Order: sequence, then structure tokens, then C-alpha cells
Amino acid sequence: QVQLVESGGGLVQPGDSLTLSCEASGAGLDWYAVAWFRQAPGKQREAVSCIGTSAGDTYYADSVKGRFTVSRDNAKNTVNLQMNRLNPEDTATYYCAADADIYCSDYRGNGDDFASRGQGTQVTVSS
Repeated sequence: QVQLVESGGGLVQPGDSLTLSCEASGAGLDWYAVAWFRQAPGKQREAVSCIGTSAGDTYYADSVKGRFTVSRDNAKNTVNLQMNRLNPEDTATYYCAADADIYCSDYRGNGDDFASRGQGTQVTVSS
């Protein structure tokens, strides 16, 4: 089973950018669909983005389309989430998850069915 560790979170101002990384060990991440989820206090976990193993198999929540970009760095066994034009509504704990059998374009869950999940990294957007 692949193990995941997120990094790159922090405190930023509205309009700033951050790149989150999800680094895997124990297996090659290129065999897995990898999704990013976020959960703000008092809110349900929501899927933010997902990148599958097939070309073009990606998903973005409507709230982040055009601002966030998910990508793979297979040399580093990592999936990155580039987040631009951040706003306070993006404040949450961000988690990555991996599963070999998920098709991102069809996925609408909350991540409970992903086989592997990381511990999360905090993103706070505040002036």
C-alpha cells in the first residue's frame, strides 16, 4: 500500500499562490489516481482535484477551476497541486489520497473509498 505525505501548506494573503505536494513511498504513484480533498472547520470534506492514470482523466471542483492545477512529477513520485489566486474560502486542511481503481472524471465522493490517504497540510488564506 502506498504511503502519502503532504507538504507545502502555510499562511498566505488573498491573491497569493501556493503549491502543495503529495509525496509517495512504497509504490510508484504513476499507477494510482491521486486526488486532493479539503476540509474546513465545521464543513464536510470535499474533493478539490483529481488526476488519473489515463491522459485527460482529471477533475476540478467548480470552486477551483481556472485557479488550481494538478500535475504529476513521476521522477519525484509526487503529485502537486498548484493553487493560484487564493481566497479566504480556500482555507482548509488539504489531504491527498491515492487509489489504483478510481476514475477521476467520474468521482464525486469524499475520499473515504480511497485506499491511501495522507495526514493533511493546513492552508490558511487571510489578510
